[in-house]
Amino acid sequence: MKRILIALAIGYGLWDYYLKPSESPVLTNIAEDGSVLSAPVLQAPQPSFLPLGAAPAAVRSSAKAAESYHCDGRTHCSQMHSCEEAMYFLRNCPGTQMDGEADGIPCERQWCH
Repeated sequence: MKRILIALAIGYGLWDYYLKPSESPVLTNIAEDGSVLSAPVLQAPQPSFLPLGAAPAAVRSSAKAAESYHCDGRTHCSQMHSCEEAMYFLRNCPGTQMDGEADGIPCERQWCH
């Protein structure tokens, strides 16, 4: 019984440690709207919770993308006009051929560097 309690305490400590958000600023080259910046910038850490009714930038930009894009049969990178558009097609449209490495990032040579 004592071993189980010790294992649970250690497990909880590890779980709590790994789920804490980072308090350090983040160096990134992705803007809030999802576009790629020419130079990296320091970004403040994201809060661990959001106020009721608020959505993170990634959710807002994907909602914006869902409003402006629709599956229309395009399947290749040469048919896209932005990284955001290619990401929308990869996630939402069947039969796309834009992720040769199968890493979830489409059109790495053309749009999503």
